[in-house]
Amino acid sequence: MMSEFSNAFLLEAERHAAWGAAQLEALNAFLPDGPWNADLPSCLYRQGELTLRVAVLGTYDAAEQSWMWGWANPGLRGTEVVAATGAIERHGRAAGIAELTEEVLHLSGFPDARRAAEMLAFTGMGVAGAPGYIGVPAGGDTRVYFLPVDAQVPRSGVDPVTLPRTLLTGAGLIGCSARHVVAGYCDHHGLPWHSEPSRIVAELPDGSAAEVDFDDLGRISGVGVKVLP
Repeated sequence: MMSEFSNAFLLEAERHAAWGAAQLEALNAFLPDGPWNADLPSCLYRQGELTLRVAVLGTYDAAEQSWMWGWANPGLRGTEVVAATGAIERHGRAAGIAELTEEVLHLSGFPDARRAAEMLAFTGMGVAGAPGYIGVPAGGDTRVYFLPVDAQVPRSGVDPVTLPRTLLTGAGLIGCSARHVVAGYCDHHGLPWHSEPSRIVAELPDGSAAEVDFDDLGRISGVGVKVLP
């Protein structure tokens, strides 16, 4: 039984916090209202009038307070609908992150097991580089989480105007390492960046530069955008 996440897992989660939160906003704005259903052998998910190709990221059992990764599901193992989640396990093994390699994680030791499951889903989405995740009730005490693997889903880009809010929001989600939040955001979007003792400077696609300053406690103290000469 787990009662907290490892530091390795939290630092991995931090790398996806800013871009992941922005991407979830984009996905949620894109998804229509309406009932859902899924055809797992065809890797199709339908919500309202929208049909998407998906992968099964994982399932959460509220009664058992446990999370099972899609790649580990005995009824789906080796099928196309969980193929995209294999990258999560491979990354976990390469980086030594146990939470990404254990088939089933028992979360009853956490103050909020459902929130812990959402953290696993969020981090799995980030490792897979997916454009968000969809969590829906699947009957009884089970909640299933899907990864969209469909070009229809809009990708959240880099916007200099909203960048300060995006980075500050991301840094506030986990609170482990704001530098990992900023570095992960830059890496995800392919932004050239370098680190200074109290600052990260990144080159934005429009030719401007983002300067992210950190205080003595490692928190973001300011985000400025200026035009490069």
